[in-house]
Amino acid sequence: MPPNTTATTGDKPAKSGRKKGRKARLIVLVLVLALIGGVAYGGYWSISTVRASFPQTKGSITLDGLSGPVDVKRDGYGIPQIYASSDEDLFMAQGFVQAQDRFYEMDVRRHMTSGRLSEMFGKSQVDNDEFLRTLGWDRIAEQEYEKELSADTKKYLQAYAKGVNAYLRGKDGEDISLEYAALGFTNDYKPAEWTPVDSVSWLKAMAWDLRGNMQDEIDRALLTSRLGPQQIIDLYPQYPYDRNKPIVQEGQYDELSETFEQSGSGGSGGSDGSGDSGDSGSSADGSSADGTTGGTGTGTSSGTGTGTGSSGSALESQLAGLYDVLDDLPTAVGVNGNGIGSNSWVVAGEHTITGKPLLANDPHLSASLPSVWYQMGLHCRKVSAACQYDVSGYTFAGMPGVIIGHNADIAWGMTNSGVDVTDLYLEKLSGDGYLYDGKVKPFLTREETIKVAGGAAKKIVVRQTADKMPLLSDRSDELVKVGRKATVDDGAPDRGNGYAVALKWTALEPGNTMDAVFAMNKAADWDGFRKAAEKFDVPSQNLVYADTKDNIGYQLPGKIPTRAKGLDGSVPTLGWESKDKWGDDYLDFDELPYEYNPERGYIVTANQAVVDPEKYPYTLTTDWGYGTRSQRITNLIKQKIKGGGKVSTDDMRQMQTDNTSEIANMLVPTLLKINLDDPDVREAQDLLQGWDRTQDADSAAAAYFNAVWRNVLKLAFGHKLPKELRVEGQCLWVDPVDTTGPVDDKDKVRECGQRDGDQAQPDGGDRWFEVVRNLMEKPDSDWWTTPEVGTRPGAEKDRDALFERAMIDARWELTAKLGKDIDSWSWGRLHRLFLKNQTLGTSGPGFLQYLLNRGPWKLGGGEAAVDATGWNAAGGYDVVWVPSMRMVVNLDDLDKSKWINLTGASGHVFSAHYTDQTDKWAKGELLDWSFKAKAVDDSTTDTLVLKP
Repeated sequence: MPPNTTATTGDKPAKSGRKKGRKARLIVLVLVLALIGGVAYGGYWSISTVRASFPQTKGSITLDGLSGPVDVKRDGYGIPQIYASSDEDLFMAQGFVQAQDRFYEMDVRRHMTSGRLSEMFGKSQVDNDEFLRTLGWDRIAEQEYEKELSADTKKYLQAYAKGVNAYLRGKDGEDISLEYAALGFTNDYKPAEWTPVDSVSWLKAMAWDLRGNMQDEIDRALLTSRLGPQQIIDLYPQYPYDRNKPIVQEGQYDELSETFEQSGSGGSGGSDGSGDSGDSGSSADGSSADGTTGGTGTGTSSGTGTGTGSSGSALESQLAGLYDVLDDLPTAVGVNGNGIGSNSWVVAGEHTITGKPLLANDPHLSASLPSVWYQMGLHCRKVSAACQYDVSGYTFAGMPGVIIGHNADIAWGMTNSGVDVTDLYLEKLSGDGYLYDGKVKPFLTREETIKVAGGAAKKIVVRQTADKMPLLSDRSDELVKVGRKATVDDGAPDRGNGYAVALKWTALEPGNTMDAVFAMNKAADWDGFRKAAEKFDVPSQNLVYADTKDNIGYQLPGKIPTRAKGLDGSVPTLGWESKDKWGDDYLDFDELPYEYNPERGYIVTANQAVVDPEKYPYTLTTDWGYGTRSQRITNLIKQKIKGGGKVSTDDMRQMQTDNTSEIANMLVPTLLKINLDDPDVREAQDLLQGWDRTQDADSAAAAYFNAVWRNVLKLAFGHKLPKELRVEGQCLWVDPVDTTGPVDDKDKVRECGQRDGDQAQPDGGDRWFEVVRNLMEKPDSDWWTTPEVGTRPGAEKDRDALFERAMIDARWELTAKLGKDIDSWSWGRLHRLFLKNQTLGTSGPGFLQYLLNRGPWKLGGGEAAVDATGWNAAGGYDVVWVPSMRMVVNLDDLDKSKWINLTGASGHVFSAHYTDQTDKWAKGELLDWSFKAKAVDDSTTDTLVLKP
């Protein structure tokens, strides 16, 4: 969410804008030079702007509102452990301490969740604010706070806000962080007081980034402009239940019989993104056997379709407009819902050295600086009715409580379940309303005023359907065209003024997830944990559990819809009939899968399928991760315990850093059989001989294989996808979408990709592993046809010919990037992590970015490896998401647990704790994690006393 101080317009106004832009850049440059000078010579800026914003960590501070003294003990990494004698004091101190280290980050987050980024960063964020205001996260959070949350939760939120505001009291922006000092030169922005709703709103941002298959829903519709239904099925293959086991294998779901019929949303139509109308077309470019372009379809959830042609492709264009809006939103805790994964597993005591469970977790999120996580311990000096908490783990700065971690009795971890809780609906507009069951209903409307730093405020009108679905099309000119051009089936109402696009999402209804956080923090056993999980509405997460009494478990929580028969949420749905809407009919908690003490002695979750659909009556989603990581973790556990072996804490750490490439295991034997004429390419091919398929940072073989994989994907799939999915700037000459016969070269059109590199397709994740696996035994498939690109002629349709070309292209790509001498090649030189401040560090003057950002780090690991340092094969090799933290909890001796964060405790750019954990994180190392009072005291370097 970079601020943009540069105005760019045309002709004479542009000159004025450029002058203003240069002036703004010069102001920031002066600031940067002053900061550099201050740091170098101990001048004014060093003292007043940088060091003055660092937290006080020793001595004492008086805080109004405390009922008793609170101790804040920090270790050598600045990680705080807080000790108090009442719940309110504990959470007030948590707010104060998090604000000391991270208030700027907290402030940006609350402006994002409330759609007020323009107040901080000016007009560049108006479009984002319009979209976020339309979603209305803060309004839902306010309803939750007022009507849904328990009295205790409200009390804790109020105490937390009181602590944040105690930190802010009497401080100007430059006293809080360097970023405010920079903003102060171009903006008169002043931080406002913190509110309880600011904390609750952050849960909506978390839910948005973990919202499920919305991107796949859009992409399947976009694919229909170039591909036929069968080809889309090829690119979204079935989950391999026989090979990659689901999470729940021995579990149950209360109040459901052992035998049942498929019900709920398990309809057959729409899951492949195709429809009944139009011919499928047999070739990869969508042409049918007679040479005409196949009429593809945007499948509705009822299994019918909308033929494309010239008007049908418009729908895909409008959905691309929606993608553009979504992609431009600031990243909250992930890569805008794309490619997000995580690992979490638990091993029972019968298989561990200690005789008690071990639990590991490493959520995979986008890399940010500072990390989204903040490590912290919250301890009551004596656990009692007045002070109920003794918990430690990973928190979100801006929210009280611990999100992932352990208390004295239990530990828990989370991975994204991927359950489908979002649907897009086409709505028939009619005058000032919309058609519903044959009648016109009025929209619910509200006016929003967006304040803009340095500019005039802007007013917008937000429209919602009666069931509170916001019209996303109101925020995108492209989406307005949905109703003007989209072709639908014969049963659709007359187009009239057109169709709109609305969003149905469980997180747009008030819930009580905040209650779940506190309940989980003090749960003492499995029953208490499940009761807490029952309150965990959104986002739906895979929850793994272990306790000190040697029990392990898994629970799927969440508000999960039951759709009408024939609807599965995989593609946009027609919204003008009530029978096609899901309302307030959600699965009961007792109907959700869980598993407790399975005979196998371990539970693995890594975004794979939760259950086998043959053994469960409800459709949770059609878009699971494909289980590559989960099965690798399972195999590592089974290898370790084979013959009675025992798992240690360090074994769990080593499993977290396993970087084996499963796609290499499948492809390398075939690649080694390819006959190559060029000795330089053969030299590169020889790197794969004897390679153990691990992706260490110093591995030349890993560098070459991943380059080959990238080029295989580009040749077989990337050049055949529509522009809306390809990398921005990647231009190809293609047949026009609306052609019905052969096209001469002179009639081809030039289409350039429109997507950011870290969001484009094919991304190379384990869905693409499965796509290629299914095609390996079809060497003559049309997918293996290589198109003519630039001066390179197209190849015959033959798998090995395409592989040969990919190996040649990879050799010369790496020659250009790494040099001709393969002895100098390494995966880490390609696969680099850059940590960027998520606001001022992402654009603007290079000096400011230099001050705020860090890196690069040369990393091992890779896409769909357990050590999931993800990269997007369409866009390049740089790391785009990471294990955002790693932890291993030892339930036999909690003080022997281990943890690490991606960056550090501090959000202050020159603090010693800004990125002091990153080097160890990159090496796969973990830090000691003190919990009990003596261990905390032994590790404490600084103690601050907060006095009433």
